[in-house]
Amino acid sequence: MECCEALFPVIIYILLIILIIVLIILGIKLIKTLGKVDKVVDDVNRKVNKLDGVFNIVDATADTLSAFSDKIVNAIVLGITSLFGKKKKKEEEDNDE
Repeated sequence: MECCEALFPVIIYILLIILIIVLIILGIKLIKTLGKVDKVVDDVNRKVNKLDGVFNIVDATADTLSAFSDKIVNAIVLGITSLFGKKKKKEEEDNDE
C-alpha cells in the first residue's frame, strides 16, 4: 500500500509534465499557423482592394444602363397610353352624340 502511495503521485507528475510539454508544442505550432493565416488574409485584402475599382466601374455602368432602359420603357408606355387615350376619347365623343 505504501508503494502505491509513493508511485501514483510520481506517475501523475510525469503525465502532467508530458501534458504541459505537448500543450507548449501545440501553442507554438498554433502561433506559427496564425502567422501564416494572417499573411494570407493580408494578401487577399490587398487583391480585393485592387479589384474594388473594377467593381465600382461595373456598378456605375449597370446603374447607367438601368436608368437608360427605364427612360426608354417610360417613353414607350406613355406613347401606348396616349394612343389608347385618344381612342377612348373618340369613342366617348361618338357615344355622346
